[in-house]
Amino acid sequence: MEELKGSPKVVGMKQVLRGLKEGSLKSVYVANDADTFLYQRVVRAAEAANIPVTRVASKQELGKASGVEVAAATVGLLR
Repeated sequence: MEELKGSPKVVGMKQVLRGLKEGSLKSVYVANDADTFLYQRVVRAAEAANIPVTRVASKQELGKASGVEVAAATVGLLR
């Protein structure tokens, strides 16, 4: 989670899925309390792209760790 603070990143499902499709992400973080459909969609896309997925306890914790002012269900770190 420390690498989220200073690294370039994208936040949110649309941005993460786009990054996975384009191959611009090196890792993905997903909150355990995210919507089940969203969670599964992002995890499957990351697995298909061979990108590691890290689970985080909550959206609040992920948002705070990534430096945004709101809860974040998913965050992707850019290459």
